[in-house]
Amino acid sequence: MVLIRKILGLSGAVALALVLNGCQTTGASDVLNSPKTTTTVVPAPTKIPLSPKAQAMVKQYQLYDPPRGDVRFVVLSDLNASYGSTKYPPEVAKGIDLIPFWQPDMILCGGDMVAAQSQKLSPETIRTMWTGFDAVIARPLREMNLPFGFTMGNHDASGAQGSKGSFLFQKERTLAQEYWNDPAHDPGLAFVDKFEFPFYYTFEFRDIFFLVWDGSTSKIPAEKLAWAEKELASPRAQKAKMRVLLGHLPLYAVAIGRNKPGEVMEQADQLRTMLERHNVHTYISGHHHAYYPAHRGAMQLLHLGILGSGPRPLLGTRNAPRKTITVLDINFNTPELTTYTTYDMKTLQTIDNEELPRFLVGHNGILLRRDIEYSALTDSEKLVCEQRLGKNRCTD
Repeated sequence: MVLIRKILGLSGAVALALVLNGCQTTGASDVLNSPKTTTTVVPAPTKIPLSPKAQAMVKQYQLYDPPRGDVRFVVLSDLNASYGSTKYPPEVAKGIDLIPFWQPDMILCGGDMVAAQSQKLSPETIRTMWTGFDAVIARPLREMNLPFGFTMGNHDASGAQGSKGSFLFQKERTLAQEYWNDPAHDPGLAFVDKFEFPFYYTFEFRDIFFLVWDGSTSKIPAEKLAWAEKELASPRAQKAKMRVLLGHLPLYAVAIGRNKPGEVMEQADQLRTMLERHNVHTYISGHHHAYYPAHRGAMQLLHLGILGSGPRPLLGTRNAPRKTITVLDINFNTPELTTYTTYDMKTLQTIDNEELPRFLVGHNGILLRRDIEYSALTDSEKLVCEQRLGKNRCTD
């Protein structure tokens, strides 16, 4: 049964892809005087040793290692515990311990690395949270020589604004910049344009072009969106074998408790159209605390599960929510390009696509599981969407 489950997990995984506030005012302290375009030498990957603790887990759970692609990422998100916490739930350390088993080339993170977004937090507490992140997550990854591509979440450095256009959490944004611009915390990325790092930047890895935007709130300012379009349209981006977007909030709702405006990106259809125009293959996001591999139109949408506190059920389901970690393999010579292998962090068993809903209907649109086409939905399934959103909004 374990072998059958693993085979099903592989076949259900084939089909996805990669990633990618209106007006927002950026304070002078929000942009540091670092070079806009730099090149970082990324260390060559070496065999990462597996700790005795991790070896025991691999043996106990008969941990499955999927076939390796041309490039392999381990993708995680939403690591934080409760507001102000400087510690992490045990699943975080468990995930970091197991990373050498998969021998990835890079780590990607969908945001919420610390537990801020409270004006009551002192600078000392915020710095202590980033110190805790470094000790539990970032430093072990640096010691593994693994580059770390990430986007800022609302608990890291929220871009929420007050009535006069200033950032409500400017202190947290400034201290996040302080952490990430410290050379001791170099994420090991080959930057293309640091622009407003760590909020907006681009980098390349193994002929994949990554764009990161500040999806810590639902709005991308017009001038930042213009920058994103320019980057994606550039010859460098278009010559890459893939284009991926990283952002914290997803385009469309997938989880109970997050199915409302402000919890997804505004004007999702228009943003998706722009991304499709520039051939972005996948948008990787977090925030909803629920794993769902989806597509809409020509885009793959990887909604990451959570390693930290507060997993959520998917819309329309009653299944117990799960904490997850995803291995993303890229195969350049296959039409679908990406394969996901996602693990339930409690059981360390893979999650089959068939365990997940064939489609989800949120307040701002329908999503299809990555292996399901709209034409494959039954009339009754289509009716579910039409009754909630109207027929005109229930197409792919």
